Amino acid sequence: MAFTLLGQDEMSAARRGRLVLPHGTVETPAFMPVGTQGSVKTIHPDELKAMGAQIILGNTYHLALRPGDSLIHEVGGLHRFCGWDGPILTDSGGFQVWSLAKLRKITEEGVRFSNHLDGAYMMLSPEKSMEIQAHLGSDIAMLFDECPPYPCERSYAEKSLGYTIRWARRCKRWIDEHQPMSGVSRQLHFGIVQGSIYEDLRRLAAEELAAMEFDGYAIGGVSVGEPEEEMFQAIEYAAPYLPQNKPRYAMGLGTPPQILEMIARGVDMFDCVMPTRLARHGVALTPDGPLHIKNKRWEKDMRPIDAEGHPFVARFSRAYIRHLFKAGEILALRLLSFQNLEFYLRLMAQTRNAIETGTFGSFKEAFITRYQTNELS
Repeated sequence: MAFTLLGQDEMSAARRGRLVLPHGTVETPAFMPVGTQGSVKTIHPDELKAMGAQIILGNTYHLALRPGDSLIHEVGGLHRFCGWDGPILTDSGGFQVWSLAKLRKITEEGVRFSNHLDGAYMMLSPEKSMEIQAHLGSDIAMLFDECPPYPCERSYAEKSLGYTIRWARRCKRWIDEHQPMSGVSRQLHFGIVQGSIYEDLRRLAAEELAAMEFDGYAIGGVSVGEPEEEMFQAIEYAAPYLPQNKPRYAMGLGTPPQILEMIARGVDMFDCVMPTRLARHGVALTPDGPLHIKNKRWEKDMRPIDAEGHPFVARFSRAYIRHLFKAGEILALRLLSFQNLEFYLRLMAQTRNAIETGTFGSFKEAFITRYQTNELS
């Protein structure tokens, strides 16, 4: 398994790469649909392939609670369990401890907390996170980290980063000792850069993790409530100090324009729940911006939501899909989820082509202008 840098934009840090994983190859820049519970909401695995998905994301915290990582391991791993034979990345559980857990207590050992299902106490440590992800058998496992909140005092950010770095070393020791696998090949592991809004802490984290020589690196602790400008700064503070020959992953974001801006700053991989979450609220993403399909203005509109989109959705009119939402039909959720995910994946394919052809800068500006100025509402 290896990451190959195939090219870079001359006017920005945008990169074109190829990541070979145990269950397949991922062309970057790449977007990963989120399958929190081992399922991308409303979407069949064959439909994911049809829309161009190369890799999906599974959630360590949720799968460990239900149905349990031991059960998934017993039946042959997450790929077999969920019917997806392509690459899978699993997060470490650290973000869910931050966002969901009650009565949390962070210590050097790990995080003791009350889970969100039944309130029972559990301990998640670096070693336990690695063990769970080894049981899941994902292609890429994320290191266990501590995600600081926003806003965050420097003293807290320093203490939090200390945990993240020391926990990374413990993850490394566990990995070296147990040599976890994904199918018949070695599982890959990505470190996570933290440091909140502080430039020197982001650089320190990137340099410390790079020295540990992981397979790739994520920039975490973004999209936790900070202004967009500070989100971009967090990427700028870290990316220059990460190895050029390893993939870079911005965790849990963002809007299509934000993703293009981060690609321009040297990021290769993304995930976000936004496409399916917006779909469940009746919002379709199109090249002309978000379209709120429940609005009365679409009641008699027989045009497709997105004339450039996949035939799976484009065969239906705005009027019909609006009717499905008003009638409470499940097909409405499926169609918009497909539309929004396919839109993100199409954007990544267009971006890869733009980097290859030396047109990324003009493509980015044209896309963002069209998306932001022609919002359909």
